[in-house]
Amino acid sequence: MRDKAKKILFAILSTALCMSFSLHTIHHTQAAIDRIEITGYVFLDENDNALRDDGEPGIPGVVVSDQVAVVATDQNGAYQIVGSGGLGVVFISTPNTYTARVPFWKHIDRKSGRCQADFPLKQNQKTDSFSFIHASDPHLNEATLPRLNKFKAIAESLSPDFILMTGDLVFDAIRVNEEEARGCYELYKREIEGLSIPFWNVPGNHEIFGIERHHSLVSSSHPLYGMKMYRHYLGPDYYSFNFGGIHFVGLNTVDYHDIWYYGNIPKIQLAWLEQDLSFVPPGVPVVTFNHIPFYSAFQSILGYMDSARSSMLIEIKEKTYFRHTVNNASDALNLLKKHNYCLALAGHLHATENLSYEMGGLRIRFNQSSAILGDVSYEGMKMISGVTLYRVKDGIIDDGKFIPLDKTTEE
Repeated sequence: MRDKAKKILFAILSTALCMSFSLHTIHHTQAAIDRIEITGYVFLDENDNALRDDGEPGIPGVVVSDQVAVVATDQNGAYQIVGSGGLGVVFISTPNTYTARVPFWKHIDRKSGRCQADFPLKQNQKTDSFSFIHASDPHLNEATLPRLNKFKAIAESLSPDFILMTGDLVFDAIRVNEEEARGCYELYKREIEGLSIPFWNVPGNHEIFGIERHHSLVSSSHPLYGMKMYRHYLGPDYYSFNFGGIHFVGLNTVDYHDIWYYGNIPKIQLAWLEQDLSFVPPGVPVVTFNHIPFYSAFQSILGYMDSARSSMLIEIKEKTYFRHTVNNASDALNLLKKHNYCLALAGHLHATENLSYEMGGLRIRFNQSSAILGDVSYEGMKMISGVTLYRVKDGIIDDGKFIPLDKTTEE
């Protein structure tokens, strides 16, 4: 009787697995043959109503992308992208001397096969002198909200033109259920929207919804699984924008295999990066910002760690990779070093770090920000919680000024 029951159970499971595989295959085959047409205008919103009214001129040469295809608007400010719809969002690379009147991105409606997405812009005065803050790792939830509020107060007092926030925005989405993850995302979105300074976010490992399935109990078929929840709330997980004559590129350097994250830039993103950079004129400075750093000395400072959650290594298809730096950083750098690539910003390790390398005649700085969350100690070295204020003049970015979030004993 037991053997018969086992056989029946095995048959049921086998059928379910086959159905799951078939549905998975059908879904991806359907996605491959679907063609979505995304069209729209990028225009000067002269009356500031976020609508395209008669007589409002289109803006030519604005780069538009769905995270796969990259195009530029024509002389009338019109664009067209025909393809799979990319990763579900469409965005503009905000041009110099303009700001987006509404968010620089929009969700793509896949239902009808056609999507209209217009982007109203407001013109600003040309500037060759500005400042920005590099901040990282707030790990936001109700308990850590006071730390973010402290950062916001400091940011308001410094009055930068914008803030680059390099990941681990929330705590947590990676190992919790949908309700908890949504609560963290909604809290973060509400808090940054209440700040008068523009925020440019990229994801960290704590934004990858549900992948630690042994903790989250979330299925990999969940519609918001992985980076989909990030894109639902905060838009593209990689993109670019222009300000003050500098091209800023936000990258997603957090990939995952099964239930573990690691530092990697997938091929689809590298292909997008190559296209994006093709629209950057020669000599224009390029700055990248992302969560897991390209390079870091902290792997040697910390020494080898092999605990499952913080292990330094991950094995994928019998090949071993570092988890806490980008294993294929050279692929990105081979694209970036063809340009005036000067500064790479990152977070993740909760410590301020400044490295500088000469690469093919370029001096590239690889700078990390410590965590808004709080101080940490590495091998007896205390890493102070804080952010870095950078000032820019005529395309030259200074070395940055570290701003601690808490008063030090020296003060």
